[in-house]
Amino acid sequence: MAGHATQLDAKTLWGGKESPFQTSYGKLMMWFFLVSDALTFGGLLVAYGFTRHDFQGAWPIGEETFNSMPFLGHGYPLLYVALMTFILIVSSVTMVLAVEAGHRMDKNGVVKWMIATIIGGFFFVGSQAWEWSHFIHGSEFGKIELSDGAQAIVKGHFGEIKNFTVVEAGKHHKKGAVITEDLMHEFQHAAEKGYLKDGKIQLHDGSIAKINKEADSHMKLIIKKDGKTNKVGDAPIHGKAAEKMYYESLYAGEPNHVIYGANLKQNEYGPQQYGQFFFFITGFHGFHVFSGVIINIIILLGVMAGTYHKRGHYEMVEKTGLYWHFVDLVWVFVFTFFYLI
Repeated sequence: MAGHATQLDAKTLWGGKESPFQTSYGKLMMWFFLVSDALTFGGLLVAYGFTRHDFQGAWPIGEETFNSMPFLGHGYPLLYVALMTFILIVSSVTMVLAVEAGHRMDKNGVVKWMIATIIGGFFFVGSQAWEWSHFIHGSEFGKIELSDGAQAIVKGHFGEIKNFTVVEAGKHHKKGAVITEDLMHEFQHAAEKGYLKDGKIQLHDGSIAKINKEADSHMKLIIKKDGKTNKVGDAPIHGKAAEKMYYESLYAGEPNHVIYGANLKQNEYGPQQYGQFFFFITGFHGFHVFSGVIINIIILLGVMAGTYHKRGHYEMVEKTGLYWHFVDLVWVFVFTFFYLI
């Protein structure tokens, strides 16, 4: 037989007037949001890991794909990504210092360290925009399909294109004309369309021009898809042999033998899924960082106006700090999945 229900008085019941965890409602809701966001990022990274594990070919390697530095060119594997990561981690430290200053009711300290955090956030977002641009445009060599059907990424120094000298007139260019503008874009467009043959290029107006280009150096072919002769895992092909194989394919006059950069349909660096996951996950994280920077600016304006000092606490700074630390922590996992593993 069921017993009678016991009636609890108001002192025993928790009526929402105080937190069971001795924390504010605002912080609790921030934690709920961060947990749900963590599950979203977790799902995306698990999907990426499953796709990579299920892929049968060669997956892109971070130090081969991300090896450029602004103003310095190629040959610096993961250096700029490491700098971005370091700046973001430092911004997390400055956020801690801003929260600590708030606990001491040090308004000037909060302002100083929040400004430093915002600068770090802007640096990271700007760096990610540069990285995206570089990823989209790709390398100067591109990914080449060799004569045996194998596909290889190309490393080395691409010789500068000096000019195009027209040898057969077209609609706009006369024979003997020397073209010096937009050379790389014209060259890559012709390579994709199969308009390169025997050291000559067919321009957009139908004219044929000789390509005047400096020699490449330190060229290396790394096989990323099996062919009849060349296989994934073979030793990289260096020097003259690499140049011969590369330009035999490039100047064959056949379309779709070279891919430059990455988008949602094709990818110089590896399979199509790699580019799709890269854009979505790093873009989703970049949106979080940008949102964090905007939130930090709004809170900073409130700090400078003395809003939180009048309240007697800087809890808003602390809640913003929770979000910022979460964004930094997520980047550690994104960095590990895309760049290190």
